[in-house]
Amino acid sequence: MNRDEIEGNWNQLVGKAKEQWGKLTDNDLETARGQHQYLVGKLQERYGIALNEAKREVDAFFEKL
Repeated sequence: MNRDEIEGNWNQLVGKAKEQWGKLTDNDLETARGQHQYLVGKLQERYGIALNEAKREVDAFFEKL
């Protein structure tokens, strides 16, 4: 699934994102709407992880889909 498809199907994918990143709020996920950079930033903020680690996690999440 490419990023455009992910954004288009985001409502269905929110549950999977919540399972993976429980610290993200519903508002975080609604605002993200599949946007890679926003999601990376929120992971850094909520989990206190480095940029590269957050990017890897988001990339892996999108690739699983």
